[in-house]
Amino acid sequence: MPPATEHTAELAEIFHLMGDKSRLGILLMILEEPRAVGEIAETTGHSLSLVCRHLRLLRAGRLVRAERRGKQVFYSLEDAHVRSVLRDMAEHVAEEAEAH
Repeated sequence: MPPATEHTAELAEIFHLMGDKSRLGILLMILEEPRAVGEIAETTGHSLSLVCRHLRLLRAGRLVRAERRGKQVFYSLEDAHVRSVLRDMAEHVAEEAEAH
């Protein structure tokens, strides 16, 4: 039996969260370092409220974590597992693009 079988529904929900272009863009933006909510909104061109909504969903899915620094909240990836999945898939896509 595959090890993840008992967690299939949870995995599907995580991939669903990452499957949204805006949320995936946010995850990639914080891949290397934490970013403030305002910076994420400005860089992505999304409203602050939309970014906050996406971040709330990503946090509930245990993909990101928040850290308050003074008046600002910075978001980073939850852990090395999330970082690894994103890096591996980005490399996979780049390899496909180079092969064709």
